[in-house]
Amino acid sequence: MIIIHILAGGPDNYVPELHKWKVCDKWIGVDRGVFTLLEQGIIPDEAFGDFDSINEEQLKAIQDRLQDLHVYPSEKDATDLELAVEWAVSKKPAYIRVFGATGGRIDHTFGAIQLLYKSLQENVKVELIDKQNSIQLFSPGTHEIEVRTQAKYVSFVPYAGGVENLTLTGFKYPLTNHYVELGSTLCISNELLAQRGTFSFTTGILMMIRSNDADCL
Repeated sequence: MIIIHILAGGPDNYVPELHKWKVCDKWIGVDRGVFTLLEQGIIPDEAFGDFDSINEEQLKAIQDRLQDLHVYPSEKDATDLELAVEWAVSKKPAYIRVFGATGGRIDHTFGAIQLLYKSLQENVKVELIDKQNSIQLFSPGTHEIEVRTQAKYVSFVPYAGGVENLTLTGFKYPLTNHYVELGSTLCISNELLAQRGTFSFTTGILMMIRSNDADCL
């Protein structure tokens, strides 16, 4: 089972403590995230970016430590993160975790969520993680989740159109075969009652957001 971790160049104050997430097969750095990984003693296996968000001294430090850089022009049809995620998805991993993709510019955050959708079409699980939240998208089916003590709240949001027959089992606020329309806030701030819970639905794309009120992840 291949697990790939990606550190994008988002604000450092949103990035969790990476030493908690070191168990993976590959680390990928994106733009300024490459330098951040090196600062934390993590040598990325791959590095992507136009590197327009770092200074010349930082770029030289990257070039001195890494031989193979995927360098792109700043004017292009995809973000640096999209290029990195596409490369990671092409390796057919079981799981991809993306850090440093939220916070700061809201357009970058929404762009990262769009990448979740593209990865879903390739049947690769991708999770966006920051200090306080994690975000995933799911296709129809039955899915099991476990309690995370550092992420008390579990919210479900329709992503593209309504979600049919949503059933939540093991939650504080259960549902049975419920239709949740696009734009609804019905499933915000739910909680698991047991160590495990399940959710299932038959139509639509469902976003799951796991959160806490403090920086815990």
